[in-house]
Amino acid sequence: MDKAAFRARKHQVLGDATIPELPNHYKGKVRDNYDLPDGRRIIIASDRLSAFDRILAAIPYKGEVLTQTARFWFEATKDICPNHVLEYPDPNVVVSRRLDILPVEIVVRDYLAGTTGTSILTLYKKGEREMYGIRLPEGLRDNERLPHPIITPTSKADYGGHDEPLSPREIVSKGILTAEQWRVLESYALSLFARGQEIAATRGLILVDTKYEFGTDARGHIVLADEIHTPDSSRYWLASSYQERFEKGEKPESFDKDFVRNWVASRCDPYKDEIPEIPETLILDTAEVYIRAFETITGQTFKLPDADEPVLDRIRRNLASYF
Repeated sequence: MDKAAFRARKHQVLGDATIPELPNHYKGKVRDNYDLPDGRRIIIASDRLSAFDRILAAIPYKGEVLTQTARFWFEATKDICPNHVLEYPDPNVVVSRRLDILPVEIVVRDYLAGTTGTSILTLYKKGEREMYGIRLPEGLRDNERLPHPIITPTSKADYGGHDEPLSPREIVSKGILTAEQWRVLESYALSLFARGQEIAATRGLILVDTKYEFGTDARGHIVLADEIHTPDSSRYWLASSYQERFEKGEKPESFDKDFVRNWVASRCDPYKDEIPEIPETLILDTAEVYIRAFETITGQTFKLPDADEPVLDRIRRNLASYF
């Protein structure tokens, strides 16, 4: 990536992807969704960065990075489970099958890490050892690898709400999912995570944890939705420096949105306080982290879009046939 060209185009930010000509608009934390009458869904990835159940900032090109990184992973894992992708009419857009999204967010973790209220590191540091139906051993250190990957499911909060921890037993006993649905989700999630770790390792990265979202299609089959192994949904560390930094008690070098989350969390209670203004230099540095993550994960070069066409104008042009 040409850094000088990137910095000159810092104004190319997609903070909102409202397109009035498209029907049935639903605005999520990061994505704007439109449901077409024929059962397809248009999903536009904005540049909004979400953490602590709120929007922190808009990061240039993040939406494109997320869409194209997920595209790489959907292709690399389609033999493990079906996914929702139909086509990609624009770098920020995926047209997908419309699914009934299951009301559980599946998070797979292989390290004692995290900054949010539902992360196992946060709960562990509070003295909790029983969480998500799992008992963690005593004596674990920050960012230490777990004995084996675990699944930490949470309820899916509405926009502006809070995710709540769940155990597999609660998920089934409360009728949130059937026992068979949970069995399939557990198998898919662990297999996807194993594939992700395997490929990440060839790129010099550690896939630390990630979230998955699943839905059911018209026949009731479980299908992978949303995104997969992106810098927004996953935590990546650089493998080359992990062990040394862990032994020194230092934070691992990161490829994810902790870049901003850590800055915010060190200055306020992000669940209660007003978020301080995030410096432009931090936002641009974060954009470069996202782009570098895309290039490292996929082995592809990130191509900057046309400097003269606003991102939303380009998306509208590429989606004109859907109006």
